[in-house]
Amino acid sequence: MSPHALNFRHLLYFWAVAKEGSITRAAQRLGLSAQTISTQLGLLEQQIGQALLAPQGRSLELTDAGRTALGYAEEIFRLGDKLVSALSEPQAMRPRFAVGITDAVPKLVAFEMLKGVIGAPLSLRLECVEGDLDKLLAELALNRIDLVIADRPAPQRANLKLQTHPLLAGGVDLYATDALHVACAAGFPHSLEGAPLLLPARDVPLRIALDAWFDAHEIRPLVVGEFTDSALLKTFGRAGAGVFPAPSGMRRLVAEQYDARPLGTLAGVRETWHAISAHRRIPHPGVAAVLAEVHPAAGDAPRP
Repeated sequence: MSPHALNFRHLLYFWAVAKEGSITRAAQRLGLSAQTISTQLGLLEQQIGQALLAPQGRSLELTDAGRTALGYAEEIFRLGDKLVSALSEPQAMRPRFAVGITDAVPKLVAFEMLKGVIGAPLSLRLECVEGDLDKLLAELALNRIDLVIADRPAPQRANLKLQTHPLLAGGVDLYATDALHVACAAGFPHSLEGAPLLLPARDVPLRIALDAWFDAHEIRPLVVGEFTDSALLKTFGRAGAGVFPAPSGMRRLVAEQYDARPLGTLAGVRETWHAISAHRRIPHPGVAAVLAEVHPAAGDAPRP
């Protein structure tokens, strides 16, 4: 049977009978005659080709097929209630702007990129989801999200027509809470020899650049933690677990949120974040706004 042939009113009658345990009580609940319910239920079973209910004394019990059908009916009517609720709320009048953010992108950076889309004149309903890049790009290709913010460009794949836009770019500082700052500030960067260090995961572009910087300066810190999630890395840093990297241009925000001060800037280490979009005949206004607001001139640092 084609799903287009399914009569959802008949499914509602079945749902009511399954809940009430009898056609009579279901008819009373729906304000219909028992004959109407019985006839329509018979048509549904005829369409499906299986009995959904079986007599058990004076009541009706679900068959195996009926239990399966009831599960789907519950989900269908639950989604129907959510649809009505969503369309009745004021937020439904605000256009949705769904953005995927990879775990490696600092939350402060994501905020700087997206803060302008919520207020006037766009007044978009921002939805942010996090995940790994491959998963987010698949969602982008399926039109389930409108933009991906990542720490690397989209891979070149013939089946994915994606555009990568370099956005914020800037230097990187190493930060430390007060106790570590006292221990490591003098003689930086060689004071980092043996110091506890918190780093991004090994496949993150920033980690590759950091490893190269330490090798070039012949410094061997003690790596005490590696993180895919940049926010978790900084949370450990705020607790004093180790020295950690963060954007140079966000010193004030890092101080406020993570109670840490910069030890120094890593010369030659830069971090770039990218906005990845899919080709659309009608571009989403949120994508255009993000690109227009934060697209820097070459070499600009992120705005604090």
